[in-house]
Amino acid sequence: MSGLLLRLFVKDYRNTEDPKVRGAYGKLAGVVGIVCNLLLFAGKLIAGLLSGSVAITADAVNNLSDASSSLVTLLGFKLAERPADEEHPYGHARLEYLSGLAVAALILVIGVELGKSSIEKIINPETVLFSWLTLAILIGSILVKLWMALFCYKLGKKIDSATLTATAMDSRNDVISTSAVLLGCLVGHFFGLQIDGYIGTLVALFIIWSGCGIAKETISPLLGKQADAELVKSISDLIMSHEKILGIHDLMVHDYGPGQCFASVHAEMDSRENPLDCHDIIDDIERDALRELRVHLVIHYDPIVTDDEELNQMRALVSAELKQIDPQLTMHDFRMVRGPGHTNLIFDLVIPYSMENRKKELKERIDERVQFEDKRYYTVITFDEAVHNRL
Repeated sequence: MSGLLLRLFVKDYRNTEDPKVRGAYGKLAGVVGIVCNLLLFAGKLIAGLLSGSVAITADAVNNLSDASSSLVTLLGFKLAERPADEEHPYGHARLEYLSGLAVAALILVIGVELGKSSIEKIINPETVLFSWLTLAILIGSILVKLWMALFCYKLGKKIDSATLTATAMDSRNDVISTSAVLLGCLVGHFFGLQIDGYIGTLVALFIIWSGCGIAKETISPLLGKQADAELVKSISDLIMSHEKILGIHDLMVHDYGPGQCFASVHAEMDSRENPLDCHDIIDDIERDALRELRVHLVIHYDPIVTDDEELNQMRALVSAELKQIDPQLTMHDFRMVRGPGHTNLIFDLVIPYSMENRKKELKERIDERVQFEDKRYYTVITFDEAVHNRL
């Protein structure tokens, strides 16, 4: 069914890297969600009014809110397609993340409202009337929501969308909540136990917990989460595939929404190379990154001295000392500035967050080692974050 809908309504649906195709996926999911949830709302509202069940009626209202969530998803993908303009030079793709956050907020509101009505039902219990029509509507709702969860999850995986993943989780929550409501109806009918309010409370707590999780997932990219390890590796492999590149460091990736990824990196090249040739190589790599990875990459050229015997010796000595202190420690941009009285060894030291409070200790340890080699050596160290050097 999912494949059929994609073939019918998404042109070139296999090309998920295309922003237009990605938007079509999101809009399809939004329309399907609106139609299905409105139908479920009508069915459950009838069942809830006939049976007098607060849980079924609350579940119906939940489906109505889901229709609103699907509308938000539809609008989010539509607005995210808007091109860059003077006020938003990086485009509007982050609106997709905002629509996911809005879905999470609606889920939390529904959870709180369901919890309030369920507690009232516990305090003032009422008999829930059972009918086979109610049973059929609830079972049908479970099956529809199960399909919707799988449908949105599949589409979300295809285009790597946090919003569609959140929508899939919401549908999964509905499967669980409606199953619980169904269980309450059956227990009340066959055993005479009125547990409608208790089940509604448990479902509400689960919905609130799920909403918090979804909100966390959608807020993370808005705050600027750590770059995906696979993307970092792809960028690194692409750059290092050029034989003139000796090393890279300080890779920073900025996510402005799906399809709007910007990155910068320092690339080390032999200082004896012709600068014009180096510039051409860097231009080629930047074009390859945009074409192959859809990453707007900016490369800073770092010329590296490779034919200075003393510099190479001290670079190897400092590198060995770092490995002895902790294998996590690395360095880059090692250079030597000679003076009449002393020589500065200048480099960037990459440390993990766990070693932030050990900077003074690390510098003292390295100074001790280089001055044991020769008293005229001094270090000038810039400490770098390891998160930008996972290469």
